[in-house]
Amino acid sequence: MAPAQVYPMVLDHLIKTRAMVIQARKSKLDQQADVKKAMDAAADRALQNAYIGHEVGPQITEAALKARYDRDIAGKPGVEEVHARHILVASEDVAKKIIADLKKGGDFAALAKQHSTDPGAQNGGDLGFFKKDDMVPEFANAAFALKNGEVTPEPVKTQFGYHVIKVEERRAAPPPSFDEAKDELRQRVIQEAVTKLADAALAGAKVERMNMDGTAPRATDGAQPPAAPARR
Repeated sequence: MAPAQVYPMVLDHLIKTRAMVIQARKSKLDQQADVKKAMDAAADRALQNAYIGHEVGPQITEAALKARYDRDIAGKPGVEEVHARHILVASEDVAKKIIADLKKGGDFAALAKQHSTDPGAQNGGDLGFFKKDDMVPEFANAAFALKNGEVTPEPVKTQFGYHVIKVEERRAAPPPSFDEAKDELRQRVIQEAVTKLADAALAGAKVERMNMDGTAPRATDGAQPPAAPARR
Protein backbone atom coordinates (compact mmCIF):
# COMPACT_ATOMS: atom_id res chain seq x y z
CA MET A 1 0.00 0.00 0.00
CA ALA A 2 1.11 3.55 -0.66
CA PRO A 3 2.25 5.58 2.36
CA ALA A 4 -0.66 7.97 1.85
CA GLN A 5 -3.06 5.03 2.35
CA VAL A 6 -1.20 3.51 5.31
CA TYR A 7 -0.71 6.74 7.25
CA PRO A 8 -4.37 7.39 8.21
CA MET A 9 -4.76 3.83 9.52
CA VAL A 10 -1.54 3.96 11.56
CA LEU A 11 -2.44 7.39 12.91
CA ASP A 12 -5.93 6.23 13.87
CA HIS A 13 -4.46 3.21 15.70
CA LEU A 14 -1.96 5.38 17.62
CA ILE A 15 -4.69 7.87 18.62
CA LYS A 16 -6.95 5.09 19.93
CA THR A 17 -4.05 3.50 21.81
CA ARG A 18 -3.11 6.81 23.42
CA ALA A 19 -6.73 7.52 24.35
CA MET A 20 -7.01 4.17 26.14
CA VAL A 21 -3.76 4.80 28.03
CA ILE A 22 -5.10 8.18 29.18
CA GLN A 23 -8.31 6.57 30.39
CA ALA A 24 -6.35 3.83 32.18
CA ARG A 25 -4.33 6.46 34.03
CA LYS A 26 -7.49 8.35 34.93
CA SER A 27 -8.79 5.10 36.41
CA LYS A 28 -5.52 4.87 38.37
CA LEU A 29 -4.79 1.44 36.92
CA ASP A 30 -1.12 2.41 36.75
CA GLN A 31 -1.14 2.50 40.55
CA GLN A 32 -2.35 -1.08 40.97
CA ALA A 33 0.41 -3.34 42.28
CA ASP A 34 0.26 -5.94 39.49
CA VAL A 35 0.06 -3.31 36.74
CA LYS A 36 2.90 -1.28 38.25
CA LYS A 37 5.01 -4.43 38.47
CA ALA A 38 4.38 -5.18 34.78
CA MET A 39 5.20 -1.57 33.84
CA ASP A 40 8.44 -1.69 35.82
CA ALA A 41 9.39 -4.98 34.14
CA ALA A 42 8.70 -3.48 30.70
CA ALA A 43 10.86 -0.46 31.59
CA ASP A 44 13.66 -2.76 32.75
CA ARG A 45 13.52 -4.71 29.49
CA ALA A 46 13.63 -1.48 27.47
CA LEU A 47 16.66 -0.29 29.44
CA GLN A 48 18.42 -3.63 29.08
CA ASN A 49 17.83 -3.65 25.31
CA ALA A 50 19.00 -0.05 25.03
CA TYR A 51 22.16 -0.86 27.02
CA ILE A 52 22.93 -3.86 24.83
CA GLY A 53 22.33 -1.85 21.68
CA HIS A 54 24.52 0.99 22.93
CA GLU A 55 27.42 -1.21 24.02
CA VAL A 56 27.27 -4.15 21.59
CA GLY A 57 25.87 -2.52 18.46
CA PRO A 58 29.06 -0.62 17.53
CA GLN A 59 31.07 -3.87 17.76
CA ILE A 60 29.05 -5.64 15.07
CA THR A 61 30.69 -4.13 12.01
CA GLU A 62 31.36 -5.67 8.62
CA ALA A 63 35.09 -5.53 9.39
CA ALA A 64 34.61 -7.34 12.72
CA LEU A 65 32.56 -10.07 11.08
CA LYS A 66 35.08 -10.45 8.27
CA ALA A 67 37.92 -10.76 10.80
CA ARG A 68 35.95 -13.44 12.64
CA TYR A 69 35.32 -15.26 9.36
CA ASP A 70 39.03 -15.18 8.50
CA ARG A 71 39.90 -16.51 11.97
CA ASP A 72 37.29 -19.24 12.34
CA ILE A 73 36.24 -20.36 8.86
CA ALA A 74 38.37 -19.22 5.92
CA GLY A 75 40.96 -21.72 4.76
CA LYS A 76 39.81 -24.43 7.14
CA PRO A 77 38.29 -27.74 6.03
CA GLY A 78 34.53 -27.83 6.20
CA VAL A 79 32.26 -30.43 7.72
CA GLU A 80 32.75 -34.03 6.60
CA GLU A 81 30.39 -35.27 3.91
CA VAL A 82 29.79 -38.71 2.44
CA HIS A 83 28.58 -39.66 -1.01
CA ALA A 84 26.22 -42.60 -0.58
CA ARG A 85 23.58 -44.69 -2.30
CA HIS A 86 20.71 -46.44 -0.62
CA ILE A 87 17.94 -48.90 -1.30
CA LEU A 88 14.71 -48.36 0.65
CA VAL A 89 12.24 -51.21 1.16
CA ALA A 90 9.33 -51.85 3.50
CA SER A 91 10.44 -55.29 4.71
CA GLU A 92 13.50 -56.25 6.74
CA ASP A 93 13.57 -59.65 5.04
CA VAL A 94 13.72 -58.02 1.59
CA ALA A 95 16.53 -55.75 2.78
CA LYS A 96 18.49 -58.76 4.07
CA LYS A 97 18.04 -60.56 0.74
CA ILE A 98 19.37 -57.50 -1.10
CA ILE A 99 22.43 -57.43 1.18
CA ALA A 100 22.98 -61.12 0.44
CA ASP A 101 22.73 -60.45 -3.31
CA LEU A 102 25.29 -57.65 -2.98
CA LYS A 103 27.68 -59.97 -1.18
CA LYS A 104 27.39 -62.33 -4.16
CA GLY A 105 28.48 -59.53 -6.48
CA GLY A 106 25.15 -57.92 -7.29
CA ASP A 107 25.16 -54.42 -8.77
CA PHE A 108 23.94 -51.85 -6.22
CA ALA A 109 22.48 -49.43 -8.77
CA ALA A 110 20.61 -52.20 -10.58
CA LEU A 111 19.18 -53.57 -7.33
CA ALA A 112 18.11 -50.06 -6.32
CA LYS A 113 16.22 -49.63 -9.58
CA GLN A 114 14.59 -53.01 -9.08
CA HIS A 115 13.61 -52.83 -5.41
CA SER A 116 13.90 -49.35 -3.92
CA THR A 117 10.73 -47.36 -3.18
CA ASP A 118 12.73 -44.12 -2.83
CA PRO A 119 12.19 -41.47 -5.55
CA GLY A 120 15.91 -41.68 -6.38
CA ALA A 121 15.69 -45.36 -7.29
CA GLN A 122 16.03 -44.68 -11.02
CA ASN A 123 19.32 -42.94 -10.29
CA GLY A 124 20.62 -46.10 -8.69
CA GLY A 125 19.71 -44.83 -5.22
CA ASP A 126 22.33 -42.07 -5.50
CA LEU A 127 21.98 -39.50 -2.71
CA GLY A 128 25.00 -37.42 -3.67
CA PHE A 129 27.08 -35.85 -0.93
CA PHE A 130 25.42 -35.04 2.41
CA LYS A 131 26.41 -33.98 5.91
CA LYS A 132 25.59 -36.02 8.99
CA ASP A 133 22.98 -33.53 10.15
CA ASP A 134 21.19 -33.74 6.79
CA MET A 135 19.80 -37.21 7.51
CA VAL A 136 17.81 -38.84 10.30
CA PRO A 137 20.18 -40.09 13.05
CA GLU A 138 19.80 -43.82 12.38
CA PHE A 139 20.64 -43.40 8.70
CA ALA A 140 23.44 -40.89 9.28
CA ASN A 141 25.15 -42.92 11.99
CA ALA A 142 25.17 -46.03 9.80
CA ALA A 143 26.41 -44.21 6.69
CA PHE A 144 29.22 -42.32 8.43
CA ALA A 145 30.43 -45.54 10.08
CA LEU A 146 31.14 -47.11 6.67
CA LYS A 147 34.39 -46.93 4.71
CA ASN A 148 34.47 -46.15 1.00
CA GLY A 149 32.90 -48.98 -0.98
CA GLU A 150 31.33 -50.65 2.09
CA VAL A 151 27.68 -51.66 2.45
CA THR A 152 25.77 -51.84 5.71
CA PRO A 153 26.02 -55.46 6.96
CA GLU A 154 22.45 -55.29 8.32
CA PRO A 155 19.35 -53.33 7.25
CA VAL A 156 19.07 -49.88 8.81
CA LYS A 157 15.60 -49.15 10.15
CA THR A 158 14.25 -45.60 10.11
CA GLN A 159 10.79 -44.07 10.12
CA PHE A 160 10.75 -44.50 6.33
CA GLY A 161 11.44 -48.24 6.24
CA TYR A 162 14.55 -50.42 5.90
CA HIS A 163 17.64 -49.11 4.16
CA VAL A 164 20.64 -50.77 2.56
CA ILE A 165 23.38 -48.14 2.37
CA LYS A 166 26.60 -48.02 0.38
CA VAL A 167 29.21 -45.28 0.81
CA GLU A 168 30.97 -44.31 -2.41
CA GLU A 169 33.39 -41.66 -1.10
CA ARG A 170 33.83 -39.00 1.56
CA ARG A 171 35.23 -35.50 1.59
CA ALA A 172 35.50 -32.35 3.66
CA ALA A 173 32.91 -29.90 2.40
CA PRO A 174 34.29 -26.57 1.17
CA PRO A 175 33.94 -23.84 3.79
CA PRO A 176 31.02 -21.45 3.31
CA SER A 177 31.71 -18.07 1.75
CA PHE A 178 31.67 -14.94 3.91
CA ASP A 179 28.22 -13.98 2.61
CA GLU A 180 26.88 -17.45 3.41
CA ALA A 181 28.32 -17.43 6.92
CA LYS A 182 27.72 -13.78 7.79
CA ASP A 183 24.30 -14.12 9.46
CA GLU A 184 25.43 -17.01 11.66
CA LEU A 185 28.65 -15.17 12.53
CA ARG A 186 26.69 -12.06 13.45
CA GLN A 187 24.50 -14.02 15.87
CA ARG A 188 27.55 -15.72 17.39
CA VAL A 189 29.44 -12.45 17.87
CA ILE A 190 26.38 -10.74 19.36
CA GLN A 191 25.79 -13.62 21.78
CA GLU A 192 29.41 -13.61 22.94
CA ALA A 193 29.44 -9.81 23.33
CA VAL A 194 26.21 -9.84 25.35
CA THR A 195 27.59 -12.57 27.62
CA LYS A 196 30.74 -10.53 28.28
CA LEU A 197 28.65 -7.42 28.88
CA ALA A 198 26.45 -9.23 31.40
CA ASP A 199 29.47 -10.72 33.20
CA ALA A 200 31.08 -7.27 33.45
CA ALA A 201 27.88 -5.74 34.80
CA LEU A 202 27.52 -8.54 37.33
CA ALA A 203 31.12 -8.12 38.50
CA GLY A 204 30.35 -4.56 39.54
CA ALA A 205 27.08 -5.37 41.29
CA LYS A 206 26.32 -6.42 44.83
CA VAL A 207 24.25 -9.61 44.63
CA GLU A 208 22.13 -11.08 47.38
CA ARG A 209 20.40 -14.33 46.48
CA MET A 210 17.18 -15.28 48.26
CA ASN A 211 15.15 -18.46 48.60
CA MET A 212 11.95 -18.89 46.61
CA ASP A 213 9.88 -17.79 49.61
CA GLY A 214 11.92 -14.59 49.98
CA THR A 215 13.91 -15.71 53.01
CA ALA A 216 17.68 -15.49 53.23
CA PRO A 217 19.56 -18.72 52.48
CA ARG A 218 20.90 -20.67 55.47
CA ALA A 219 23.92 -22.94 55.61
CA THR A 220 21.67 -25.90 56.38
CA ASP A 221 19.25 -25.37 53.46
CA GLY A 222 20.98 -27.91 51.25
CA ALA A 223 21.86 -30.38 53.98
CA GLN A 224 20.69 -33.96 53.62
CA PRO A 225 19.42 -36.01 56.58
CA PRO A 226 21.87 -38.65 57.81
CA ALA A 227 21.45 -42.07 56.26
CA ALA A 228 19.63 -44.62 58.38
CA PRO A 229 21.97 -47.21 59.93
CA ALA A 230 22.06 -50.51 58.07
CA ARG A 231 20.15 -53.32 59.73
CA ARG A 232 21.90 -56.60 60.44
